[in-house]
Amino acid sequence: MMSVTPIPALSDNYIWLLRQDTSSNVCVVDPGEAAPVIELLERESLTLTTILITHHHQDHVGGVKELKKRYGAHVIGPDNPAIEGIDETVRHGDEIRVMGRLFDIIATPGHTLDHLSYFAAGIPALLFCGDTLFCAGCGRLFEGEPAQMLESLNALAALPEDTLVFAGHEYTKANLVFARAADPDNTTVESAQDECDKARAMDRPTLPSTIGRELAINPYLRVATDSVRRAAGEQGPNGDDLATFTTLREWKNRF
Repeated sequence: MMSVTPIPALSDNYIWLLRQDTSSNVCVVDPGEAAPVIELLERESLTLTTILITHHHQDHVGGVKELKKRYGAHVIGPDNPAIEGIDETVRHGDEIRVMGRLFDIIATPGHTLDHLSYFAAGIPALLFCGDTLFCAGCGRLFEGEPAQMLESLNALAALPEDTLVFAGHEYTKANLVFARAADPDNTTVESAQDECDKARAMDRPTLPSTIGRELAINPYLRVATDSVRRAAGEQGPNGDDLATFTTLREWKNRF
């Protein structure tokens, strides 16, 4: 059985640590800084063997160089020369085995053009999606186009509903505030806010989410619903799913 442990980093990032059964060998996803990873590894006498990278932003790769130098970890990520230390480049449709689990590589451009997500089927199914899909939200479009991001989100939304969603940031509270505005008829969002507030009051992560939960509360996955489409129409074009998504994402940028 694989366990996944959050390592809080920077101001609101999560570095995810993967461990199979009682093995001392571990993998981390998107180490934006090295220090918190090193502290956990040394405290628990663990050995870092693998690093997975979703995209090139510094808050997801900033610790790679130091961790690779210290532990000799094998670094897997997108084919982007901006990422130092990649040992194995992967692309959409590839498969890799990490900590005993087989992961499918899913291209999820939008936030960046090089963005990848890592999906392991099984029990539990696991998704490491970086800054593409957040709990109740999605990443800002720094490089990609709205159509790319919507296609990426739709690909993730099609995964099994019990898939655990491990996003790169603790953005849930702010995302749910926006979701209340963008999906005003959705009472599930209100209950999600209560759960989020309780978790954060105890300094607990609101992640992982699940695909099923995101289908119920995430306005970017609900662009075809009447509630979201009407709210988007008060802010901009909403004639189809893409227009509604584009309006929502631009609205969120200024919200």
